[in-house]
Amino acid sequence: MVSFDNSSRSEHGFTVVEVLMVVSMIGILAAMALPVMRDVTATIKLNEAARMVEREMQDARLKAVNANRVIRVRMNCPSTGYIRSVEVLGTAADSAANRCTTTYPFPAPDTDIMTRPNFDGPVRTLPAGAAVSDVVLQFSPDGTAVSVLAGTPTTITTPVAVTITRESKSKTVTVNNVGKVQLQ
Repeated sequence: MVSFDNSSRSEHGFTVVEVLMVVSMIGILAAMALPVMRDVTATIKLNEAARMVEREMQDARLKAVNANRVIRVRMNCPSTGYIRSVEVLGTAADSAANRCTTTYPFPAPDTDIMTRPNFDGPVRTLPAGAAVSDVVLQFSPDGTAVSVLAGTPTTITTPVAVTITRESKSKTVTVNNVGKVQLQ
């Protein structure tokens, strides 16, 4: 006759009820953590986009001073969620919509310093879901900045705010007339 002893029960593993209870507890904890993780992810992506915009402006200012050329930073170039630094040519191409396309590739197709543009940067993509206000800023070889409105450089009297948004949260990058770029 076979006898079942309760002391040997632990050697046989977990019951179905015990496994189901553990799985349901894990599911409940995961459901509670998901909204928090989404919020953290959204904040991380927003901060990444803001740093990218700020870095692009800082790089454009340094490139303008170093290369002794006027450099513009165009937001939403070629479309929403992109940003690009371009060399000012002094022609209608400076405001052209195709300035952010393959018509003006990065890097420049030749190394001849006399062929322009030589200082256009790559088109950078902001993190998914991030949007930036439609602002164009121009940095001069002396490091100063102006705002470009309808293709016309305009003196900055109060710092220009560039707003980066993602999932109803926003960050601001400001630029003043002496070219100081600051992430808020």
